[in-house]
Amino acid sequence: MSKIWLDGKLVDRQDAKISVFDHGLLYGDGVFEGIRVYGGKVFEFAAHIRRLYESARAIRLEIPMESDEMCRAVEETVQANNIKSGYIRLVVTRGVGDLGLNPFLCKKASVFIIADHIKLYPEEYYEKGMKVMSAVTVRNHPLSLPPQVKSLNYLNNILAKIEALDAGAGEAIMYNHEGFVAEATGDNVFVVRGGIIYTPPVQAGSLEGVTRAVVIRLAKTEGIEVVEKNLTRFDLYVSDEVFLTGTAAEVIGVVTIDGRTVGDGKPGSITRMLRKKFYEYAHA
Repeated sequence: MSKIWLDGKLVDRQDAKISVFDHGLLYGDGVFEGIRVYGGKVFEFAAHIRRLYESARAIRLEIPMESDEMCRAVEETVQANNIKSGYIRLVVTRGVGDLGLNPFLCKKASVFIIADHIKLYPEEYYEKGMKVMSAVTVRNHPLSLPPQVKSLNYLNNILAKIEALDAGAGEAIMYNHEGFVAEATGDNVFVVRGGIIYTPPVQAGSLEGVTRAVVIRLAKTEGIEVVEKNLTRFDLYVSDEVFLTGTAAEVIGVVTIDGRTVGDGKPGSITRMLRKKFYEYAHA
């Protein structure tokens, strides 16, 4: 039976419970990280922990433990569940408060850690590519919630995901209030044109993805120019390749957008190369 780390101790899965008065449940008030484990090692551990604490700081959420203690708790959870290749969900909620909005009535934040397995997309998508569509749902305005904050409030993304599911697509591309590409519902977006890789800047409304950063480094190591710039729907339609990156998704090619074929209708050479390089890097 799996073990969940909850507020300082490991408990059985059926005993891992939080209060119905927790602001994370009532209002989506909290932050989280999704982290991969490869070969028993936590992937890009420092980057994920840093982003967690930065997200918490941005919403004035005090995490009740230091980062080194948090790292030990994550590793303890991974070991307790014997996870060699899997996924970690690390969550910090505002904690128990009342039914009002005031977050400062929550006495102490709650922390829980799940170490399990995840498969976001079927293997066929990685081999043959996936189809995506443009969402009508607009990405949250940055003055509403900064895209760099990985918060528990994912309703914006979920509404776009519903659009994708209703359309029979694997993912939805979200655009910001100015019409520029922000991100997919759970992944960062990359476009290849003329041998150059383009990706939206975080200011366009995308999360500063950890996998995104790794893929950018790998591409540059291979001598490929990577440019962060605003992208439009036109840029997606005329691209040679499109691929998505994310903790759960890793690197996955896109072969149709809004019914339009990308490139030759197969994951492109740069996409395939980066998928291979990412696998080698993650399992080194």
